[in-house]
Amino acid sequence: MHITSLSASPSERSRSTWLTQFALTRLEGRGGGHDDIVLRQLPAAALLAADVQEPAIAAAVRAVEQAELVVIGTPIYKAAYSGLLKVFLDLLPPDALRDKLVLPLATGGSPAHFLALDYALKPVLSALGARHVLDGVFATDAQLRRHEAGGFVPEPDLIARLDRALAPLASHRPRMPARPQTALSC
Repeated sequence: MHITSLSASPSERSRSTWLTQFALTRLEGRGGGHDDIVLRQLPAAALLAADVQEPAIAAAVRAVEQAELVVIGTPIYKAAYSGLLKVFLDLLPPDALRDKLVLPLATGGSPAHFLALDYALKPVLSALGARHVLDGVFATDAQLRRHEAGGFVPEPDLIARLDRALAPLASHRPRMPARPQTALSC
């Protein structure tokens, strides 16, 4: 299964980016390669100008189109996903997520924002053709404590919820041959 991940935090050391990478480690051994797209590393001027001809933007859009699974990690700000994610999703063709599995992941300061996945992000994913959205996983800051050596330490409940969200992938059959792993450091 070919996976494309979208890390939509404007911050370099973010919980949502860490959670996205952690989800990918839970998928190791399930075949295929993956593309990691860190949206804050895309050229800002081209992203804001919706310049899909710019090579890094075109490569990121192509990676989403070629994926079988799209893992989206975003922080929640003011009860909505990041503006960085919104700008990128606006560049995708109307059916870019059709026939793909989508795993939404989000982080926020308090549990008060966990419904942002259902009420803010999922409608946009649906508008992009997503019909196979896996259970979203929301983590509060308290569920991802900073580790003194860097990174974060997930609470056992968070790991269990992530594994439940990923469980349907155990029986998933790839629709195309696997591609080699690449990293987009646009």
